[in-house]
Amino acid sequence: MFRIGGGEFRPGRQETMFSKLLKRRAPVKAPETPRVPDGQIVWAIGDIHGRLDLLKPLVEAIRIDAAASDARKKTVVFLGDYIDRGPDSRGVIQYLAALPKGEGIEWRFLKGNHEEAMLDFLDNPTTGPTWCEYGGDATLASYGLRLPQIKHKAGGWAHVSADLDHKVTPTERAFLENLELCVSEGDYFFAHAGARPGVALADQSARDLMWIRNSFLHSNVEFEKVVVHGHTPTQQIQADHRRIGVDTKAYESGVLTALRLWDTQRQAMHSEHGVVRSSTLDPVGRRIETGFAGRAADLNADHPSRPRGAI
Repeated sequence: MFRIGGGEFRPGRQETMFSKLLKRRAPVKAPETPRVPDGQIVWAIGDIHGRLDLLKPLVEAIRIDAAASDARKKTVVFLGDYIDRGPDSRGVIQYLAALPKGEGIEWRFLKGNHEEAMLDFLDNPTTGPTWCEYGGDATLASYGLRLPQIKHKAGGWAHVSADLDHKVTPTERAFLENLELCVSEGDYFFAHAGARPGVALADQSARDLMWIRNSFLHSNVEFEKVVVHGHTPTQQIQADHRRIGVDTKAYESGVLTALRLWDTQRQAMHSEHGVVRSSTLDPVGRRIETGFAGRAADLNADHPSRPRGAI
C-alpha cells in the first residue's frame, strides 16, 4: 500500500475495480450470422392480447410444423402480453395453460407488462383505473366483470379486485405467477420488451425486460445476442442486426405473428382470418421493415419517465 495524492492505493483492490470497469465498458458486437443451436428449431410468438381466434390456428400450424421436423429440440417461446385489449383474455390464458406436454415441444411463456399489471391489480386494487385505461377492462369483461360505477372510489375497485381473485382459477393463477422473464437459445435472447443497452443480458432488470421501449429501440448499442421481443407494435416484423420485433398489434390489426428460427434461417408466420401464411426473412437480419402501428406517444416513451401503469 502507498499513497497517491493523499489517498491510499491498494494495488490488488484497485486493479480489480479498474478491470471490472474496463470490462463493463468494453463494446459488445452482435453475432455476424446469428443461429440457434444445431438440431434445434425455435418459434417465437408475438403479443396476443386476447386474440384467441388468431392464436389457435397459429399454434396448430406450429404443432404441425414441429411434427414434420426432425429437429432434436423444439421450443416455442411466447413473448408475453397474452391479455388486455382483445376480446378473450381469459380464453387465451386457459388455452396456453392447457397446452399438451407430451408432443416433444418445449413451451416457454414470458411475462409481459400487461400480465404484471393484472397481478398488481389482484394485490393492489388502487391500480385498477390505470390498468383499465390500457386494456384491463377487456380482461375483466372476459371474466364476466364490469368496471365500478364510480371509478374514482377505491371501494369499488376493491370489490372488482376481490371478484376477479375469486374467478381466477388456481391453474390460471399458477400460469400467471410462474411466467419467465427471459429465455436464451443460441445467438438469440427472448424478452417481452427488450433490454437495457450497455447492460449485459444476464444482468438485465425485470423492469426493463417487461417495460423498456425508447432507450432500447433508439440505441445503436449492440448486445451479445440478438434480442427478440414484442411490446412495441409494427405493421410487420422489424429486424436489424441487434433486435427483432414480433408484435404486429394483433388485437387491432387482426394479424398475429410468429418468428421461426432454424440454424441461420428465419421465417415469419402470420395468422389472419383463420389462415396461417409464411414468408422468408433476411437470415442476417440487415433488412429493416418499417411501419409503426401504434401511437407515436407509445414509441417515444420509456418506463422511467412515464406513469407506473402506462403500458
